[in-house]
Amino acid sequence: MAIHTSLSHVNSRSEKIAHLRSLYASTTKHSHYQIMPDRLSEFLDPAEHNKKHSRYDRERMDYFKRHVPFAGASVVDIGSNTGYFSFEALSAGARNVLAFEGNPEHADFIRTAADLAGVQLQVREEYLQFHGDMPGGTCDIVLLLNVLHHVGSDFGDKQISMAEAKELIIKNLNYFADQTKYVIFQIGFSWMTNYDLPLFPNGSKAEMIEMVTKGVKDHWDVVAIGIAEVAPDGTTRYVEANEGNLPRNNAIGEFRNRPIFILKSRAN
Repeated sequence: MAIHTSLSHVNSRSEKIAHLRSLYASTTKHSHYQIMPDRLSEFLDPAEHNKKHSRYDRERMDYFKRHVPFAGASVVDIGSNTGYFSFEALSAGARNVLAFEGNPEHADFIRTAADLAGVQLQVREEYLQFHGDMPGGTCDIVLLLNVLHHVGSDFGDKQISMAEAKELIIKNLNYFADQTKYVIFQIGFSWMTNYDLPLFPNGSKAEMIEMVTKGVKDHWDVVAIGIAEVAPDGTTRYVEANEGNLPRNNAIGEFRNRPIFILKSRAN
């Protein structure tokens, strides 16, 4: 599918802003999943839109920047939703970003927002197929955040077992070893976000870390594994995995129990 670069259906700046707000207000699967990038505050009120959010995008991005060099990098954002991490990668110094987003409303949102913000952010309105050469070519950093546990639902063969899904998660992750230098990776504990279909019997970080590290050992070096910790004042910060933060903490919710994996390709 070709990259969309024009907004022929809307013309004036005011029309584009109205269109952007309408797209964000629409309710679709995975709507309001991300907060607004800071550079879009001129067009969307963060106080209004960010109140719906609870996935700690800023805190995760802070962790990414501590371990991966964004300055001058080419970045591919897989399943970019409404583009928070795509825009923040540019703010962190990335020279270009390509966003893959199969949801038409979200893809249109990113295109419209990028046009209004005047940034070079390309969008492919499609789900990546995880085979062959990556459309757009190789890159320095791939953001693969909370996508692969949706295999068999949003993308891929719908007639697979859970065991096959787990194998496919690792296979799809390893696909990028020849396509990029770094991948920043996160998945959920349940297949297709169905809590009746746990990917790990005990729902533990240790089980997930074991599956990922064993599955990628021939393709990737593990640079870091980030774990969310919550301070007494309620603030969240991602820090390195250690014996103290590896046990599951149900008090902070499922999402903050998901580790962040920073992987560096052995091929690049």
